Amino acid sequence: MSHNSFGHLFRFTTWGESHGPAIGCVIDGTPPGIGLAEADIQTWLDKRKPGQSRFVTQRREPDAVEILSGVFEGRTTGTPISLLIKNEDQRSKDYGKIKDQFRPGHADYTYWAKYGLRDYRGGGRSSARETASRVAAGAVARKVLAHLLPAPVQIQGALIQIGGVGISRDRWDWAETERNPFWSPDAGVVESWETLLDATRKAGSSVGAVVEVIASGVPAGLGAPLYGKLDADLAAAMMGINAVKGVEIGAGFAAAALSGEENADEMRMEGGKVKFLSNMAGGILGGISTGQDVVVRFAVKPTSSINTPRRSVDVGGNEIDVSTTGRHDPCVGIRAVPVGEAMMAVVLADHLLRHRAQCGLGHNA
Repeated sequence: MSHNSFGHLFRFTTWGESHGPAIGCVIDGTPPGIGLAEADIQTWLDKRKPGQSRFVTQRREPDAVEILSGVFEGRTTGTPISLLIKNEDQRSKDYGKIKDQFRPGHADYTYWAKYGLRDYRGGGRSSARETASRVAAGAVARKVLAHLLPAPVQIQGALIQIGGVGISRDRWDWAETERNPFWSPDAGVVESWETLLDATRKAGSSVGAVVEVIASGVPAGLGAPLYGKLDADLAAAMMGINAVKGVEIGAGFAAAALSGEENADEMRMEGGKVKFLSNMAGGILGGISTGQDVVVRFAVKPTSSINTPRRSVDVGGNEIDVSTTGRHDPCVGIRAVPVGEAMMAVVLADHLLRHRAQCGLGHNA
């Protein structure tokens, strides 16, 4: 199986399966001399781990990370950083009856069509369990950004829609994302989401969601105009997250309904620096960061593992009905928030290292 790596100068490779003994990643390109401990990574893994509320899968995984290489006496050495996360609550027996069946909406059929076999235990490599490794890599990327930039970059994610119920931006409060199980910035929508997801879980169904990730403090100049566009790499990063089916930057699809006057991010000077009067571009113009907030949204489809029987086929070509039992998220988008944050961090760290290699850090970065 190829294509298990992401990034260029800051590059990580993930390994492991949902129901194997462990998962993990190897990170290449981290500069030497950066203070790094397991606690720096664990704090972000704790945001993603399952079983933290009744609205997510009840699989119980501590997601305790171990640093196996690349750190000596508390600092990165510049060599590959290898991270290990053990799987401790697998229930492979939950999947025995569907080992020869293709679950609708899953990667079962496509894996079988490509490789001629598949790990049916929780989806193997296609499972969202793999995203814990991405969050671990994102934690290291945050350390790289903090080490190289004089001013901090703040990366925050929020859930802005579950099913057809969206937040009110008039009530946006970042602090609120830490006070509810949905990462919602709007306290007023939480009760509606609880009611929706309780009903969804009771019905054995699932719903989708929209996640927004914002990076503040990103210096101007990251990215390249043609085949190394910052927004293109961000789109690839977010689209590569399990169950993501749509990505937009800034105004995104809404820009199609705007006039040229409305969409243009006008500029003025303030304190000797360029000030933008709006941010329809999401902090990126011509593939290069403007210095404004980098804004990305992505749509997560409903969890494909549902109890309601769905029509399908098996490996023998027989037409069957499939219902999936076991422990699943009624809305997988909830735990996608820290994953989106991690992928934002990885892309920014990679582009910062690319920018430093070509231009140094003396101009805007």
